[in-house]
Amino acid sequence: MVTRKTTTTARDKSAALKVSATAEKAATTRQVVAKTSKTTTIVTPRTPVVATGAVPVNTTGTGRPDYWDKACSDLVRRDRILKKLIPQFGPAHLLGRGDPFVTLARSIVGQQISVKAAQSVWDRVEATCPRLTPAQFLKAGQEALTACGLSRRKAEYIHDLAGHFKSGALHVSSWSEMDDESVIAELTQIRGIGRWTAEMFLMFNLLRPNVLPLDDIGLINAISTNYFSGEPVTRSEAREVAANWEPWRSVATWYMWRSLDPLPVEY
Repeated sequence: MVTRKTTTTARDKSAALKVSATAEKAATTRQVVAKTSKTTTIVTPRTPVVATGAVPVNTTGTGRPDYWDKACSDLVRRDRILKKLIPQFGPAHLLGRGDPFVTLARSIVGQQISVKAAQSVWDRVEATCPRLTPAQFLKAGQEALTACGLSRRKAEYIHDLAGHFKSGALHVSSWSEMDDESVIAELTQIRGIGRWTAEMFLMFNLLRPNVLPLDDIGLINAISTNYFSGEPVTRSEAREVAANWEPWRSVATWYMWRSLDPLPVEY
């Protein structure tokens, strides 16, 4: 149970219903790394799907998560902030990319730079390696990647990532069957990939429903704004708030991000 006062106030309601001045400031100043690696876009399906009964989990890494409607229904019932926040975004939802290598490579490109800069660099990378395969990245080499605007370190990371995929050292075909921590453990053995990047991969490629990225500054800022009237929040307090979101913490996190930045970043 959260020990700090979290009763609904006029400020709480304002933060939940719209992007307030505080939220806008937080969205501008939060760490870019927490903002740029979310592989999302707004999708408006012609006929929204309503999930009923058992909740199948989509592990293909593409399309609308099969659990999304069920998760939203549960979260609206149990959480006073999400009850007001979720309806604001209608049928919008998280959308992941299906190619594991591309997802991870894009996450490395986007580390510590702005969304606009990351997209500009990625566009040049894609022009250099249009097939976006590990083999093509290895053939292009690190110098070609740095010529796209990548730092030498990021070029090394992506080249190393391509080597891992090309060599078969990673259990890519088994990731959908592995638990979250096992996937994180394998991914973080690769240079340039830390726990946060691995958690983003779980959310936006494997579409895991219950990921809580406590290293994400955007999430911490959103919890502060929506649940603690903008007061600083510790990881422990954030974890207590998120306990009420289980087993849909990925979904709640996505809406927390949206409360600060209504337009999702395509990553």
